[in-house]
Amino acid sequence: MADRSTNQPEEKVNLQEFMAKYDKESDFRRLTGIIARIIAALAISFSVFQLYTAIFGTLDAHIQRSIHLSFALALVYLLYPTRRSWSRNRLHWFDVSLALTAAATPIYIVVCYQELVLRAGTVTTSDMIVGTLGVFFVMEAARRVVGWPIVIVASCFLLYAFAGPYIPGIMAHRGVRLDQLVGHLFFTTEGVFGIPLGVSSTFIFLFILFGAYLEKTGLGKFFIDLANAVAGWASGGPAKVAVLSSGMMGTISGSSVANVAGTGSLTIPMMKSLGYKPEFAGAVEASASTGGQLMPPIMGAAAFLMAEFVGVPYVDVVKAATIPAILYFSGVWIGVHLEAKKFGLKGIPRDKLPKIGRIIMERGHLAIPLVAVIYLLVSGYTPMRAALWAILLAIMASMLRSSTRITPRDVINGLEKGARAALGVIIACATAGVIIGVVTKTGLGLKLASALIHLAQGQLLPTLFFTMISSLLLGMGVPTTANYVITSTIAAPAIMQLGVPILCAHMFAFYFGIVADVTPPVALAAFAGSGIARSNAMRTGVNAFKLSIAAFLIPYIFVYSPQLLMIDTTFFEALFVTLTALTGMIGVGAAVSGYLLTHTNILERILLFGGGLMMISPGITTDLLGFGLLALVILYQFIRSQRGQKHKDKIPKTIGQ
Repeated sequence: MADRSTNQPEEKVNLQEFMAKYDKESDFRRLTGIIARIIAALAISFSVFQLYTAIFGTLDAHIQRSIHLSFALALVYLLYPTRRSWSRNRLHWFDVSLALTAAATPIYIVVCYQELVLRAGTVTTSDMIVGTLGVFFVMEAARRVVGWPIVIVASCFLLYAFAGPYIPGIMAHRGVRLDQLVGHLFFTTEGVFGIPLGVSSTFIFLFILFGAYLEKTGLGKFFIDLANAVAGWASGGPAKVAVLSSGMMGTISGSSVANVAGTGSLTIPMMKSLGYKPEFAGAVEASASTGGQLMPPIMGAAAFLMAEFVGVPYVDVVKAATIPAILYFSGVWIGVHLEAKKFGLKGIPRDKLPKIGRIIMERGHLAIPLVAVIYLLVSGYTPMRAALWAILLAIMASMLRSSTRITPRDVINGLEKGARAALGVIIACATAGVIIGVVTKTGLGLKLASALIHLAQGQLLPTLFFTMISSLLLGMGVPTTANYVITSTIAAPAIMQLGVPILCAHMFAFYFGIVADVTPPVALAAFAGSGIARSNAMRTGVNAFKLSIAAFLIPYIFVYSPQLLMIDTTFFEALFVTLTALTGMIGVGAAVSGYLLTHTNILERILLFGGGLMMISPGITTDLLGFGLLALVILYQFIRSQRGQKHKDKIPKTIGQ
């Protein structure tokens, strides 16, 4: 640890400017006056519509999704300017006209619904105009609120739809006429209005609204204080606080960058003041915040999409994600612990930390709705019904103490904030629908799967490697929900063709799409962490990549051993697998950090890495071999550290004689 100049005052980060730089969703207009009230009323109306249909029953799928998208498009064009150079304090007439036109394109489906149903498959001139404009407005909205990566990916797919006859080899197809493509993308539930937007218009919006109310009650601050009380005193305490608080925040946050900003603005300066290098401090927060997207029960809203895509109950997705998520956070925790031991970094004195009993007594009730929603989902309630109860419980729980009580005005503001927070997810889902529409129309999914398998010569391990690379590339800079939709549509079919269970295949693609946020060169969460830490962005990305090593190993292991996803296993088998895998993570973490009981040499690192991998992979033989290798290194390190201690003890005596 070279840089330990803690006497310098920590320069505060302007969170508003920071989020606008690293998170497109946060770069919106800050309006005042009558215009701001009109937009607020529109956002509140959006939330009221979603609550109304959740309580009294959703409309026909296409109508529900059309109204949902119409609200979102109007708000995006009003809140996000066409050009970055335009003022954030004034509404431009051009964006107003775009907002009205964009919102009208999905409403066309609502108004002409009966006629469209009767002539299904036939696209008129007015349909062509509206549909083409609709797809364009969705793509432009994605550019404004999500960013260029997803727009570029979707544009490539649209080009592929037309270029099929001119492409040689296995990727060729007959081609698609413009009217066929527009009809498929905008007037069926196979494109823009497909499953992703369907899930967004029902459960996802409500869970985002739930998250907005939890934030209003101060649950995020409760998580950080609780993590401080639990781990702040330990070796490298602030880094462990970052891991714990980000893991807990991940249950309600749908964005790794937002999670970095929310907890990192507190934890990163704490880590730097303790002696962690800025690059490592930013990396810890980035790795932990990215892991929040892998943490059940919400998983950045991807859990609901996965249940729909795979065709399994939601609770099965949560069960499958539990052990890998535990291993991921254990890997990050082990990494920061060993780093602290390696450089002798202490924790925060206990007398400067909040008391856990007091925190729970004063604000423990804020966690009631979070516990309740998990219970309701596991008990068989539909996600929509569970989210409704959770929103009500969040408001009621806040009333239990005056210090956390939210006012009627806060309730109204929560409706507005929830609608605004949902915009990025909605537009990402609609844009992902464009990609799915092209895939289903051209058969691209099977073609890509066949190409990957052909490239890997039909072998599972090389196919997994190529699928990993595809998922990392497709996941760069793309929000969690769209990330999963894209990777599961394009990458997962390849390994499914080789007999891998569908849930394993989807989870594999999802994991690598998510860890793209900490994988250089486009490590978005790591770059966000470096922005707060004032560190070198690429070095922060490399450190985050090393801390997130579990996310690069575990997917391979659960493909070969589905017990890690609790598929076809018992409770005791799952418990045994978890305990042995956690032991294995210690070996892997020590190998990566270069420290266990003392500094490791190259041979010890190889043995630790190999032994750790064997223990993560379920199986008695591999567990025994792995345990033997770890025990051998630990014994050797213990003897070596004892000899080193004796040598140190002799030095003062020699000097004193």
